[in-house]
Amino acid sequence: MLRLHYEHISPFVDPAAMDREAAAAREAHRLLIEKSGPGGDATGWRDLLARPDYALLEDIAETARHIRNEADILICIGIGGSYLGAEAVIQALSPTFRGHAETPEVLFAGHHMSGAYLHDLLEYVQGKSVFVNVISKSGRTLEPAIAFRCVRQYLEQNFDDANKRIIVTTDPKKGALNTLRAIRGYKKYVIPENVGGRFSVLTPVGLLPVAVAGIDIHALFKGAANALAQLAHPNDNPALSYAAIRSALLKQGLSIDLLSVFEPALYGFGRWWQQLFGESEGKNRTGLFPFVAQYSTDLHSIGQYVQEGQRSLMETFLMVEQTGHALSVPEESASGAENLDGLDYLTGRSLQAINRAAWEGTARAHADGDVPNLTLWLEEISPTSIGEAIYFFEHAVSVSGYLLGVNPFDQPGVEAYKKEMFKRLGKP
Repeated sequence: MLRLHYEHISPFVDPAAMDREAAAAREAHRLLIEKSGPGGDATGWRDLLARPDYALLEDIAETARHIRNEADILICIGIGGSYLGAEAVIQALSPTFRGHAETPEVLFAGHHMSGAYLHDLLEYVQGKSVFVNVISKSGRTLEPAIAFRCVRQYLEQNFDDANKRIIVTTDPKKGALNTLRAIRGYKKYVIPENVGGRFSVLTPVGLLPVAVAGIDIHALFKGAANALAQLAHPNDNPALSYAAIRSALLKQGLSIDLLSVFEPALYGFGRWWQQLFGESEGKNRTGLFPFVAQYSTDLHSIGQYVQEGQRSLMETFLMVEQTGHALSVPEESASGAENLDGLDYLTGRSLQAINRAAWEGTARAHADGDVPNLTLWLEEISPTSIGEAIYFFEHAVSVSGYLLGVNPFDQPGVEAYKKEMFKRLGKP
């Protein structure tokens, strides 16, 4: 389970204020568990973990095995929660450099409207065996709908069995994809009606692309189910502590929560976290603005601002106890190059230990610069641990939304840009 470290929070929060927020978090937790808070009918992401559909998991795994045997590439078409969760898990649990990977390459489309990107994608897949998973409840969201029309026509022009290469993940009954499926006979998976997009990574929305990438979805699911059980009680609950700390700091006038990772594999997870918290909290002119950074890279870009800029932010570090890699700084052996780089003091030290020292130094320096920060520790980067982290943040953001007095499961504001865009495009 995630371990919460908040040594660098205590100096910034009054104990009495923290006690009040902790009590409010316990009440918000009750609303979540009992489904009695705003949007309580949209908490099916908890139900599917409490009562797993093992037949569905095995069906997804079997479909993924078929795709792995037949495909060079799976194009996953979707936007927002329809792709960010899958991308996060695949990035975290796949080799950084594919080389001659034994699993299909999972590529994403439909998450923006760049013609250059889509053109290059269709050029790249020429001559390769391609399958497509299109994910949309309505089938009419503009970005994925455009991408699917283009990719579908490419498949129909290049594969005699195009209809067997397309899997739709959509609403149980309604929507354009259901209508098209009735004509073309595509295989279908259902997006549960009581699960919103940003909470859908452990439904077929995320599980099919993740399984195609060769990741153990049973272990991923089990990790999340373990976290569900561990976070069921309000006492000694790190998800509630995380939500309470963020709420206390927001009330003190902070406006930004910077999620910082020291492992590049977790940057995609940070982008998923960014959507989860942004869409869940950012309503009624409240909420911390979520932003993700990759250290130590970004310590050489925004690091100066974090250290000495406006004091409007807190920081959440997402760290890993054991990376599983023992690479160490080698001894310098080249003649005439003895310690020219000044690294002899690090000879024999593991990169993991050096990275940890970088976190310790950064956390201390940022606290000294009046940036309250806490750290969430993953045991390792594995399907089980990533599953635990997914549920941890889903639980925490639900509690956090209730602390803010908002419905954490809707997103009315995302329609505003669409209205203006469609007006300019002349949509009937």
